Amino acid sequence: MAPQTRYTESRLNQDHVAAFRFYIEIEGIIKGWFTECTGLSVEREIFEYKEGGVNNFSHKLPVRTKYSNLTLKHGMADDELWKWFDEGSNNGLVSRQRFSILLYDASKTKVKRWNVFDAYPVKWVGPELKSDSNQAAIETLEIAHHGLEMEGWKDA
Repeated sequence: MAPQTRYTESRLNQDHVAAFRFYIEIEGIIKGWFTECTGLSVEREIFEYKEGGVNNFSHKLPVRTKYSNLTLKHGMADDELWKWFDEGSNNGLVSRQRFSILLYDASKTKVKRWNVFDAYPVKWVGPELKSDSNQAAIETLEIAHHGLEMEGWKDA
């Protein structure tokens, strides 16, 4: 006799969301789809305090939150990302943007949103050009930011 589980096969298929359908939204307008997004990472730094006479543990106190840079990749279609990166190249006056990364499920329903604050590009990488390749021309943009918030499954 097979063991019983709480989940049916259809329930299991609904519990996860594929990570391949996501878009970038700026000022309420979807600006484009990307082939890859990495760096959605938050880390809390801690201060470790070793109290005298307490030998079985040390206190770990929260200090600050660190956000990783985001890296976005997509097929080259226009020069919008380059223009954003190039702003401030000569005078240091970068254009900070608030934008959102939207994740959609297979039925094209928005299921998750990450809002990114005070973001600006710190690195642009152009496509690899090879005469013997038929790969799409992919550009990469690395973005620094001052934080992000995640809206849950119902709020997105």
